[in-house]
Amino acid sequence: MATQNSDHSQADTIHQPLTPEEVSPQQKQDHLETLKQENPTVNPGDRVEGSKSLEEKSQQVAVNTADITGDNVVVPTYFVTDEPDGSHRALHHVKDAEEISDVVRQARTDENGDRTWW
Repeated sequence: MATQNSDHSQADTIHQPLTPEEVSPQQKQDHLETLKQENPTVNPGDRVEGSKSLEEKSQQVAVNTADITGDNVVVPTYFVTDEPDGSHRALHHVKDAEEISDVVRQARTDENGDRTWW
């Protein structure tokens, strides 16, 4: 699904932040300011504002906070997928959830099309 584990060349690799340490300090600050100034109905990172490049979308984080157990959780706003033609596409984790599920199902099939379960 995400290109960071694919067989593509290093130049084609898109790294998405998956830990709190990988989220840019500016993005953290922007989220905090939005939460202080507004009473948003969605996470600040869920907002889709204007046209962004694939690289910008890959860095956008929807959630970067502690869960009920105290563990820090990072959820990318977009999941970057590899397309059959070698290109990449960013799927929004809410708006494109069904398509993300389809990609995960495809990733769990072997070369014969049989589902593989771990």
